[in-house]
Amino acid sequence: MVQGEGPGSTQCLPNASLNAKDVLRRRHKRRSRQHQRFMARKALLQEQGLLSMPPESGSSPSEAPPGSEAASGGRQHPRAGFAGGGLGSRRPAPREASGPSPSKYVAVDCEMVGTGPRGCVSELARCSVVSYHGDVLYDKYIRPEMPIVDYRTRWSGITRQHMRKAIPFQVAQKEILKLLKGKVVVGHALHNDFQALKYVHPRSQTRDTTSVPSLLGQPGLHTRARVSLKDLALQLLHKRIQVGQHGHSSVEDAATAMELYRLVEDRWEQEVASSLWSCPEDREPDSSTDVEQYMEDQYWPEDLAPGAGAGTGGVQEGSE
Repeated sequence: MVQGEGPGSTQCLPNASLNAKDVLRRRHKRRSRQHQRFMARKALLQEQGLLSMPPESGSSPSEAPPGSEAASGGRQHPRAGFAGGGLGSRRPAPREASGPSPSKYVAVDCEMVGTGPRGCVSELARCSVVSYHGDVLYDKYIRPEMPIVDYRTRWSGITRQHMRKAIPFQVAQKEILKLLKGKVVVGHALHNDFQALKYVHPRSQTRDTTSVPSLLGQPGLHTRARVSLKDLALQLLHKRIQVGQHGHSSVEDAATAMELYRLVEDRWEQEVASSLWSCPEDREPDSSTDVEQYMEDQYWPEDLAPGAGAGTGGVQEGSE
């Protein structure tokens, strides 16, 4: 360090500290406004009868059983209620006891481009992962394994320029699966995203927002087999997404899917908990765990397994 810079640098420390505090303050205000908008939308759906909080078993909607959290004023989930209404002031007991914490939730969305003959093969070109609160955890452009034939810019938003800073698929896959493993994954038509990632996630830890209309019991959204994320966002969140000529934004789509999930989170988690209780076999491991499992000796031919001697006799030809 050059002499004479020391005093100047020490004078900048208080300013840097103030700037950091301002950034944290603005971030807190932004999250607070987002939360207020979300709770207002949830209240509106409840007022319209599209979203209702089922009463706890053995108690009336107007009173809580003695000893419960609602009666004792104990700790409640931070997303339990909303301003101006008492309908959502209590969360169902099973969700509080068995549901994962917000840090265990992520939403994912992928954008694909066309490769192969006539660009008919869909390969991953961008992937975004957001947290329960909509913070971006991952957003990178990804170079497909085969040459790109169709960028599908109108829908994917991917252009040739994006590929200049893209990372190889194998690198991106490892990074993304680290974020998804052990988490409850939210998204819209997730089978497409998982196929692009060449990954299988446990059904019990998957929340596909194509199921939101059935959970809300809204007949108007059942006119098509799979309602689009764009329509769900407009009708349930009163927000417009996927507009303009630049294609979709995977960050916007992932964040919107998470918002839709949070509208029906209580009811959804109750149904998942009850189905797992009746069908425990649904708790299958994810595919990344399977890969590690099949490296064990029991899945290898005897002549390749460690400790196999010449006298043990390998796998006989024609035994398959």
